[in-house]
Amino acid sequence: MPNFSFVLLYVENPPASAGFYADLLGHPIVETSPTFAMLSLSEGVMLGLWSRKTVEPAANAQAGASEVAFTVENAAALEATFADWKKRGLSILQEPVQMDFGTTFVATDPDGHRLRVFVPVAA
Repeated sequence: MPNFSFVLLYVENPPASAGFYADLLGHPIVETSPTFAMLSLSEGVMLGLWSRKTVEPAANAQAGASEVAFTVENAAALEATFADWKKRGLSILQEPVQMDFGTTFVATDPDGHRLRVFVPVAA
């Protein structure tokens, strides 16, 4: 069975987006060029940032049509992340709220990709 290894986002400026994500997530940039950049996330999963003008075959989906989700350990971590991201000027689509799956909020990156942070409901 194939291994899940990449999340790819189509962006306007891959080096700038890589800098945004490296600063936001505290993960180093491992590759960068004018049309592609990559960061290592966790457990072998990479975040690829590909120029939407050069991706082949051409993509027709709009940014924000899906989400990249990040879990945090508890409500305090969620509130701290929310405060940090708001201070950084990220656009907030959803303030912290309790939902069926846990407490969550949603922000967007500079290209309009939705970033969801949540603390799951305890099992």
